[in-house]
Amino acid sequence: MESLIGLVNRIQRACTVLGDHGGGDSSFSSLWEALPSVAVVGGQSSGKSSVLESIVGRDFLPRGSGIVTRRPLVLQLHKTEDGSKEYAEFLHLPKRQFSDFALVRKEIQDETDRVTGKSKMISPVPIHLSIYSPNVVNLTLIDLPGLTKVAVEGQPESIVQDIEDMVRTYVEKPNCIILAISPANQDIATSDAMKLAKEVDPHGDRTFGVLTKLDLMDKGTNALEVLEGRSYRLQRPWVGVVNRSQADINRNADMMAARHKEREYFATSPDYSYLVSRMGSEYLAKMLSQHLESVIRARIPSIISLINKNIDELEAELDRLGRPVGVDAGAQLYTILELCRAFDKIFKEHLDGGRPGGDRIYGVFDHQLPAALKKLPFDRYLCLPNVKKVVSEADGYQPHLIAPEQGYRRLIDGALNYFRGPAEASVDAELKRFPSLQAELGAACYVSLERFRDESKKTVIRLVDMESAYLTVDFFRKLPQEMEEKKGANPVAPNVDRYNEGHFRRIASNVSSYINMISDTLKNTIPKAAVHCQVREAKHSLLNLFYTQVGKREAKQLGQMLDEDPTLMERRQKCAKRLELYKAARDEIESVSWAR
Repeated sequence: MESLIGLVNRIQRACTVLGDHGGGDSSFSSLWEALPSVAVVGGQSSGKSSVLESIVGRDFLPRGSGIVTRRPLVLQLHKTEDGSKEYAEFLHLPKRQFSDFALVRKEIQDETDRVTGKSKMISPVPIHLSIYSPNVVNLTLIDLPGLTKVAVEGQPESIVQDIEDMVRTYVEKPNCIILAISPANQDIATSDAMKLAKEVDPHGDRTFGVLTKLDLMDKGTNALEVLEGRSYRLQRPWVGVVNRSQADINRNADMMAARHKEREYFATSPDYSYLVSRMGSEYLAKMLSQHLESVIRARIPSIISLINKNIDELEAELDRLGRPVGVDAGAQLYTILELCRAFDKIFKEHLDGGRPGGDRIYGVFDHQLPAALKKLPFDRYLCLPNVKKVVSEADGYQPHLIAPEQGYRRLIDGALNYFRGPAEASVDAELKRFPSLQAELGAACYVSLERFRDESKKTVIRLVDMESAYLTVDFFRKLPQEMEEKKGANPVAPNVDRYNEGHFRRIASNVSSYINMISDTLKNTIPKAAVHCQVREAKHSLLNLFYTQVGKREAKQLGQMLDEDPTLMERRQKCAKRLELYKAARDEIESVSWAR
């Protein structure tokens, strides 16, 4: 059965491909950070590269003076069955296997140069390398650029701080295990690796100290003070290693022979022989593997919790984006009708108050219409000179005897024409609220709403015309009685009184009273007409014509209607792949953890 470390390696690789670890999707970055890994930290010439090669058992890292590691190298080791071939794979070259590790070294160098150029600059974009071998343990190591104190020629002065900042972004994460490499032939107090480790892990809970170059110490000296934890105490035991010498490296000494030579060194050393069981690169690799697996196991509940959270978020995102559309005509027609029904439902909710918008229609009737009616220029229209003019024109050559009926009719008819503007405006104000969806759906809605609006306009204009066509009879019947009550005398007064100023003021007052009565009536009837002809019809039959037209379309036309934005399609595809990854990761982590 696959180990937990191997499973985590696969999840990390998948996260890298889909989420571009180191600058991609934040959810993948958070999952990557939740998965424990081992970061290898050390100063330049501390023996860091040699330690990694001893753990792998292969000579595969670039070498040279100055800063050689200029990009993080995420190294995933996979233990295979005894006798199986060794090979390496780069994530940026997924279909190519490297069995010649000299070519692995060259590809690391070439891939570094592709991003940084052939300068001595650094980049935080990691290189991902997987090695499959029966001579390794399951382990993930991140080789980081070596810490330095001075910039060399061709590098900016900020390079020292830039490298430290890059290393710090890895080691300060709480799920990162720090493998701090220090040379034994230098004072541990000056170790760049231990200085940084103490800053981010002050209690030493997740730091493993490694001493290199034990064989290069001055004669008569040893590193027992450090290895026994007396001069620098950590929660984990220190491990000493002996790497290949420069002469061994130059003549390409076999790594398996180098491991044997290292074991002999500790077994025969008068200083370290009693520590032989916990010294050497083989012990270091096994200890790190066991510890990494135990940390992963302890983190399983929080990892699964994070995965479940991301699954919920991705499913919600897919619901928002919409599920993939089928390619056959039936599925496409179904999708179009579903979208239409969803739009129709939301449209009705806007009208009925389930969503914002319906209140604006009420505002048109309750505020805009009365305000518009108040602004009508009745005072100017019913001024004394205009009343005299209209009444005189209506009388013609024969003056009226009792009440100027034709004058009243002309004044009222002219005044009622002013109501047309606010009535039409009440209808127009509703159309602005309704949004359009995609082109055809929006056009269909617009056509329907225009039709409803036109019918609504005709209806409210009819209401105004109806008031003009037939004046209320009681209005005229009351006029002689009111005049008689006010005068208390013969209702027929001399003709001279009928054309005095008071007479025309009375006419203006009577017309104004009638107009106010009509205004109050229209305030109630215009909203009813608009809602009946426009709002009610929109709720019941907004897309009826569109449904009929869509049902007659061919498959090609349906496909064209569902032509999505490529960016949206790409986003949905990524979400679907990520969702698949998370679900598979959750199931596999649970199965591996329960099986052990």
